[in-house]
Amino acid sequence: MAVAVTNPATPSAPPVVQMHTEPAVTLKPHATVGLQQPIDIWERIRRGFAMPDLDNQLVRSREQWYASRPDYMLRMTERSRPYLFHIVEELERRKMPTELALLPFIESAFNPQAVSSAKAAGMWQFMPATGKYFDLKQNLFRDERRDVLESTRAALDYLQKLYTMFGDWHLALAAYNWGEGSVGRALARNRAQGLPLTYSDLRMPDETRHYVPKLQAVKNIVAQPEAFKTELPLIQNHPYFRSVAIERDIDVALAAKLANVSLENFKALNPAMNRPVILAAGTPQILLPWDNATVFESNLQAHANRRLSSWTAWQAPRTMRAEEVAKQVGMSTEQLRSVNGIPARMLVKAGSTLLVPRQGKLDNDVTEHLADNGHLLLAPEVVLRKITVKARQGDTLMRLASRHGVSAANVADWNRLKPNATLSNGQSLSIYVPAQASRRATPQRNKAPAKATARSERPKAQAATKR
Repeated sequence: MAVAVTNPATPSAPPVVQMHTEPAVTLKPHATVGLQQPIDIWERIRRGFAMPDLDNQLVRSREQWYASRPDYMLRMTERSRPYLFHIVEELERRKMPTELALLPFIESAFNPQAVSSAKAAGMWQFMPATGKYFDLKQNLFRDERRDVLESTRAALDYLQKLYTMFGDWHLALAAYNWGEGSVGRALARNRAQGLPLTYSDLRMPDETRHYVPKLQAVKNIVAQPEAFKTELPLIQNHPYFRSVAIERDIDVALAAKLANVSLENFKALNPAMNRPVILAAGTPQILLPWDNATVFESNLQAHANRRLSSWTAWQAPRTMRAEEVAKQVGMSTEQLRSVNGIPARMLVKAGSTLLVPRQGKLDNDVTEHLADNGHLLLAPEVVLRKITVKARQGDTLMRLASRHGVSAANVADWNRLKPNATLSNGQSLSIYVPAQASRRATPQRNKAPAKATARSERPKAQAATKR
């Protein structure tokens, strides 16, 4: 169960071709906690540094890479503004090294919407299976791998588990990137060969070999930004957001409006939402900038007797085309596809949950069961082609339908027959089969001589049976 890995939001670093030989920066001694409250979050992080430092040429190279990109460093550190205080609070509460608050810089450049090519998601880059192991819900309506509170809880749970397993923070970080099983096997190889059991001595993929040096480089820059000619934005040492309870379903756009924040800023604090509505049964709280939380609560009271959500959930009673669903729930096919992510030429399978407008009978908040278990299942829309076949002596609808891989009920319906209709020898019937299959079953023309045409019906029927 590895938490993944490289994130596309972070510019890919060029290969290390040359190593400069500038001396390592000497970190400042840790400040004494308690003498004075830190004025910003960076100083608070520095005071909590507790991991042993890694000092090698890979660290020098990463320092140079980050320091030579001041615009990127500024964007990345500004993006961390809403999240750092909460992460540091959690680390201190668990008595964990505060360097770990810098890990999302390496994982995702602090982008909670980041998704890697391997399907890892969120600022902590959880793979789907690892997320489920750490109780991060992933369904139609939300993905808690992106949730600020839940993903941080899960990431720190995982890091603590790995530290307990390996007793070394560098090895724990390697396992976070590479997987605990991979690190365990690498340690076993070294042990069998009488080699050291430290992070630097393990044989590992290049990505994992550069992983801890990247974190160490960012740690060094945060420790002494002036030594690297880097300017860190001022991030005050106080909470950025506050949790607000949600008791009714509410549109994302309306929640942002009631809080008087931009939709972009609202989504930055609530990135787990997969749809344009927040379901109270599955998401009982939202995060809002500290001062805006009070504004939201006041405005929400003023909307106490009004509808807050334009959407509800609807389950498909049978497998249906998108056009059929749209007509039944009162929306355009284009809107249905857009809101629910249904590609063209796909069927909505029975039991699927869809987001539809609230109206008439569909005017209730979504139940907890659907909010937690709603799923969308799609199947390719099969294009059918009409063929004409002739019944044989003794054929029934069931026998003829089985021969062509269709249902007897459909054959009866296509030919306007009763389900128990008796077929006569040579009776012509229409059957609809997948277009590609019917083309494969069509014999090549002019293959048989004209005099054999009368005897060619049986081979045709046998070919159809093989489909």
